[in-house]
Amino acid sequence: MSDTASAQKAVSGLEGIAAGETALSTVGKEGLDLTYRGYSIRDLAEQASFEEVIYLLLYGKLPARADLDRYRSLLISLRDLPTPLRVILEQLPPTANPVDVLRTGCSALGTLEPEEDGRDAHAIANRLCASFPSMLLYWFHFHRNGRRIETRAEAHPTVAEQFLYLLHGVPPSALHARALDTAFILHAEHEFNASTFTCRVIISTLSDSYSAITGGIGALRGPLHGGADEGAMKLLERFSSPDEAEVGIRKMLAKKEKILGFGHRVYKHGDPRAPIIKGLAKQLAEEAGDRRLFPIAERIEKLLYSEKGLYPNIDFYSALAYHFLGIPTFLFTPLFVIARTSGWSAHILEQRAHNRLIRPVAVYTGPAPRPFPAIDQRS
Repeated sequence: MSDTASAQKAVSGLEGIAAGETALSTVGKEGLDLTYRGYSIRDLAEQASFEEVIYLLLYGKLPARADLDRYRSLLISLRDLPTPLRVILEQLPPTANPVDVLRTGCSALGTLEPEEDGRDAHAIANRLCASFPSMLLYWFHFHRNGRRIETRAEAHPTVAEQFLYLLHGVPPSALHARALDTAFILHAEHEFNASTFTCRVIISTLSDSYSAITGGIGALRGPLHGGADEGAMKLLERFSSPDEAEVGIRKMLAKKEKILGFGHRVYKHGDPRAPIIKGLAKQLAEEAGDRRLFPIAERIEKLLYSEKGLYPNIDFYSALAYHFLGIPTFLFTPLFVIARTSGWSAHILEQRAHNRLIRPVAVYTGPAPRPFPAIDQRS
């Protein structure tokens, strides 16, 4: 055991440990707000577009109008998929986890368009932000509908509009486009979360951007990080009324079962993103004429606060928003990947700018040094 490790106490899950510095985002000391480069998530959700947020994270400032127009045109030009990647997506099984599809697509694109001189992390970030919706929905339609879709969709300039158009085949309404755009903004960045830290660890070894993003996707795949909205939707769909939901949730609480979509490691007084997405989910529910799911969600929210002091996190009402946008539940987590790629890429750039290999120590809890026994002396 090293002297350094023996003098330290292990912290489960590294909770509360400062593992580095970032200028990209913070939840603040009290966790009362989330800011991207100093801008409140509330202001960004209300006034910015997702493309403006990508630009802010990658280039350090909000784009002027001409910059934004050029940037959207750049992203549109990067939506197409190379033929070998389309072939790979067609070979993946229709039963594959769609997060695995994006992970594989990212890794494959890294072999087709590798990071090299003249093609830096900015170029790769833009390529992935533009092409992840194309990868996902090309695979989806090929296996579900037997169609090889065209992914450029130039008439739909935003990532949200392109995604909804490719998914449904019709232009989205202004409300639907804005709702998904806002959801992407809310999910774009979140300081040293598990997947982001994974990206930084990988890039600190001087690996390439594709490897780091692929690792981030792998971390996000876990239900404790990226899959809570899918779990929340499945929970909401179990109940036919608010009263039935209350009975069911009380039974879950009595059994100490985990209820996905509630609580958060860094927000003790409520996730500031949750009210924003809840407001959008309410608008979408009203448009859809829903009288069941949204009331069930509000009853569960009220019950968990009164019984456990728990607040909903962003995943709980994101599930409803995505549902009312007509997005299949198994595609919820890939939306997180599409949004968070901007934040991951910004962290890759930041880590490289002041790189030091991330290599923490461990507190050893195994046996003390002991002699090696001969084979006939072992029991």
